[in-house]
Amino acid sequence: MRSIDIYTVTAAAALAAALLCSWQASAVAAEPMMSDERAVFQTQWGDIHFGFYPEVAPITAQHIFKLVAMGAYTGNHFFRVDKGFVAQVQDVTGGRNLAMDAQQRAEGDKTVPLEVRADVKHTEGVVSMGRYDDPNSGKSSFSMLLGAAPHLDMHYTIFGKVTQGMEVLHKLEGLETTKVGIFVMPKERVAIHSTYWYLASQPLRLGMLGGPAGVSTASISHAVHGNSSYCGQLQDDMDHLRSRFDWQAEELQRVRARCLPS
Repeated sequence: MRSIDIYTVTAAAALAAALLCSWQASAVAAEPMMSDERAVFQTQWGDIHFGFYPEVAPITAQHIFKLVAMGAYTGNHFFRVDKGFVAQVQDVTGGRNLAMDAQQRAEGDKTVPLEVRADVKHTEGVVSMGRYDDPNSGKSSFSMLLGAAPHLDMHYTIFGKVTQGMEVLHKLEGLETTKVGIFVMPKERVAIHSTYWYLASQPLRLGMLGGPAGVSTASISHAVHGNSSYCGQLQDDMDHLRSRFDWQAEELQRVRARCLPS
């Protein structure tokens, strides 16, 4: 019987281990960078938080974040819940049960181009843009993946991922549905009652006018590779309201000091 050199075996094992470590490292490195912003959709089943991938889809990430900051998704709904596949949010211009102002409608009517990357896959929790046959026809409808859907890879823009609330999305899979054409739709309206955003790196505090108090929109502009005059005005309004709040808090303390026993 031919003997096996133990040193050869050891070297082969070491090489295999090195290759495995290299593969694991590349797999970790392939995870897209997520910006600090988190959007939250509040439903009667619970809250869903998701973040953005500005390096993967800079135009789409900026567009959807701006709509969130404008409050455009409040009053909208998930019109599609296809078990194991997607929970899809309706376009804001057609899905809201609230009136839209001119700025919301103008942003909601914009289309964004297809933005894809071969190493970013449609896996559970991924947030992926909806569109029509034209790959550059995405507006404001998007899906949250309830399972892997590799057939969507390179055909639909991935711009973020759910960070909290997958259990909420899976609750929706238990709703009674009906099929309309290619869509599996819940029989009851899955309303998005309220929306807000925050920065994951900072404590969540009371926000005003769609944004968190004490947070500069400069980080948002940097994160989504673009500037927004609307977000700039939003920050000015928040700064003004915050200064008024601080003054009122100080005045309340002065009144208490004068009127209440020490």
